Amino acid sequence: METVLRYRYRAYPGTVESAALSRTFGSCRVVANDAIAARQHAYKNGLAALSLGVLSTRLTAAKQTPERAWLGEVSAVALQQALKDVDVAYRNFFSSLKGTRRGPKMGPPKFRSRHTSRQGVRFTRNARFKIEGTPGGQARLFLPKIGWLPFVLSRPLPSDPTSVTVIREADGRTYLSFVVTVIDVPQVVAGRVCGIDPGLSTYATILSVDTGTGEEEVGKIDTPMFLRRKERALARSGRSLSRKKKGSRNRAKAKVRVAVLHRKVREARLDHAHQKAAEIVATHDIIAIEALSVAGMARTNLAKSVHDQAMAQFLRLIVEKAARQGRTVVPLGRFFPSTQTCSTCGAITGPKGQAGLGVRHWTCTNCGVTHDRDVNAARNILAEGLRLLKLGQPSTVADGQSETSNACGVEVRPPETAAPDVEPGRTRSGQSCSA
Repeated sequence: METVLRYRYRAYPGTVESAALSRTFGSCRVVANDAIAARQHAYKNGLAALSLGVLSTRLTAAKQTPERAWLGEVSAVALQQALKDVDVAYRNFFSSLKGTRRGPKMGPPKFRSRHTSRQGVRFTRNARFKIEGTPGGQARLFLPKIGWLPFVLSRPLPSDPTSVTVIREADGRTYLSFVVTVIDVPQVVAGRVCGIDPGLSTYATILSVDTGTGEEEVGKIDTPMFLRRKERALARSGRSLSRKKKGSRNRAKAKVRVAVLHRKVREARLDHAHQKAAEIVATHDIIAIEALSVAGMARTNLAKSVHDQAMAQFLRLIVEKAARQGRTVVPLGRFFPSTQTCSTCGAITGPKGQAGLGVRHWTCTNCGVTHDRDVNAARNILAEGLRLLKLGQPSTVADGQSETSNACGVEVRPPETAAPDVEPGRTRSGQSCSA
């Protein structure tokens, strides 16, 4: 099976290339804003919605006018991709209104600001971009009307990329994101199954069982607290930023310092999630996970800890890696009482409500067995996952996984589809998934 992934590399543009990139970012922003304004004008005046073809024709005509003649200084492919992004955004908006699109409700596209800290532009094969270099060494990418962008080809591209997105982050770094196709290789049978209980006091509790001997092994992943470790530095840099005059160069430098700290937190968190998810998937054939309402938890007084843990990201990576390696993931319904149920007798006698969150060990009043809260939950999750797998009964999936799997008891493999046009990192922090 083939999977579409994004391979990301850091680029090092020179002064001339940086200026050309800034010009391209600005031109794409203007084209997108013009398209949104035209769609809004048509709607307010009761006219038919403007199609992508009509907007493309208007763009070509605009290049002939004195007001927009400078659009000819950038690649036409990049401008067309900006129009496609607006068209996709409107399609998603209308699908959300009709209820045919999964996930939270979406609003209409908004005008883009020149002060946006993160900018990106996409080039497809029509741009005829070229890559030169050897894996593990220096390489360069040629983009029309921008020039050669040097970058380090830290790992080889598995196939010819279908598109490349140039991204400039808030801290000033530039990245290249290539869309490539990777052939998945199923892993050998591991002979183990596990239940995973994500949490806040511990990152995750894993109950692993050997399918041959039935021997249990309990593992707990400590909470890394990446954001908590940087809080003091973030507070200092934030105070320094607030004291700088708006529009000054010192304020721009202070914004970069804040962005650098956030980047370090984000990258450390993502790398940790990738490593732990890869380790779990490589050593287990069946993985039972709990479908927590992470969005709901983020609306409580535990919001900062919930966001710092990034539980939805961790579970999403498990599902994605399992799909590529031929493993089976069984998601449980979010209302399954994994913590309150005694794993010995099945009675629901465990701690409940907000008061029960601080209870780490409890004794079942029905059978008298004392449980570790997290280990008991992981054991119940595994037992319920195996039961559902045997029945083939559908189950609610975890937050952020509805696009990947919608049933339990089957191998979680997404359908073979082309990579989405919109760079996922534009609306969500963190790096995109890679091999």
